[in-house]
Amino acid sequence: MNIIDLNRTKFIPLHLSLWVGVWFFFVYFFSYNTSDTTFVIWFSSFLLPVTMATTYFTVYYLIPKYLLVKHYVRFVLYSFYTLVFSTYFIMLTIFGSFIFLSELKIANVPPMSRNFVFVLILVYLVVGLVSFISILNRNFATLSKNKELENKILEGQLQLKGQELNYLKKQIHPHFLFNTLNTIYGFALRQSNQTPDIILKLSNLLDYILYQVQKPKVLLTEELSHIEEYLDLERIRFQDTLEVNFNKEGIRDAVAIPPMLLIPFVENAFKHGSIISGKLRIDIKANFEEHNFLFSVSNTFRDTHELTANKGIGLENIRKRLNLLYNDAYDLQISKEEDQFKVQLRITNLKL
Repeated sequence: MNIIDLNRTKFIPLHLSLWVGVWFFFVYFFSYNTSDTTFVIWFSSFLLPVTMATTYFTVYYLIPKYLLVKHYVRFVLYSFYTLVFSTYFIMLTIFGSFIFLSELKIANVPPMSRNFVFVLILVYLVVGLVSFISILNRNFATLSKNKELENKILEGQLQLKGQELNYLKKQIHPHFLFNTLNTIYGFALRQSNQTPDIILKLSNLLDYILYQVQKPKVLLTEELSHIEEYLDLERIRFQDTLEVNFNKEGIRDAVAIPPMLLIPFVENAFKHGSIISGKLRIDIKANFEEHNFLFSVSNTFRDTHELTANKGIGLENIRKRLNLLYNDAYDLQISKEEDQFKVQLRITNLKL
C-alpha cells in the first residue's frame, strides 16, 4: 500500500487527509511571530499546490523511473531540474503574496513567509518525508510479494516432494510384497506345515505396508519390530542355511523415521545374498547415540552376481527418498569387499 497512491479511489480520503495536515503544518510554522492570520492562511494555500505538484512528480515519476531502477545519475539530474522549477514557483508564490496580500509593503509580510530559504526548506521537508514513506511502502510491498512468491514456490516444491515420495513408496511396497509372496508360494508348493505361520506373520507385515506406511513417520522401534518379523519369515524359508545376527543398541522409543526406510536394506540382503560354505550370513546393526542413528546390513556375496553398488529398485529408491527426506543430514555407504556386501546408513540430528 502506497500512502499517496492516487490510482486507487479508496485512497483519496487518505490523500486529502495528508494535504490538509500539510496545510495546517504550513499555517502553524508561518504563524510564528505574526498576528496576520489572513496572510498566513492565504500564503499557505498558495504554497500547497506547489508542494503537491513537486511531491507527486518526485514520487510518481522520478523515484520509480530512475531511483528504483538504479539510474542514479539521471535521478540526480532530473531532481535538480525539479528543484529549479519548484524554486521558481515558490518565488512566484512569495512575490505574489507580497503584491496581493501585503499591499507591496514588506513590513506587512510575516517574517517566516518572506524568508525564501525557510520556505524552500519547509516545502522540501514535506517532499522528502512523503518520498521516504513512499519508498518504504514500495520496499515493504516488494518484500511482501517476494515472500508470497517464495511461499508459493516452496509450497509447490513440497507438493512435488510429497508426490515423488508417494511414488517411491508405491514402488518399494509392491516390490517387497512380491518377494514375500514368492516365499509363501514356495512353501505352499511343498505343502509345508509352516505355511499358516508364514501367512500369519505376513499379515502383520501387510498391515504395516498397506496402512501404517501411509503415516509420514513411525517409531523406530516399530520399524525394527517389523524387520524382526521379516527375519522370522526368512528363517523359515532358509531353514539351516541362514545365519542372522541382529544387534540393537541405544534404541529410544521416542525416535521416529519414515516408514519402510530400513526394511528394503534387509530385503536386498536376502535377495542378492549368496550362500557361502553352506550359509547365507547376514549381520544387521542398529545403533542410536546422541541424536545420530546408524544402521548397517552386511551379507555374504559372490562377485558372479550381477550387482553393483546402486543396483536394485529397493536401494535406488531408498537413496532417492533419503535425498528428499534428509538432504545433507544423512550418509549412505554401499560397498563390496571380497565376499561381503555392506550397506551403512547414518542419519544425523534425529529429533526425539
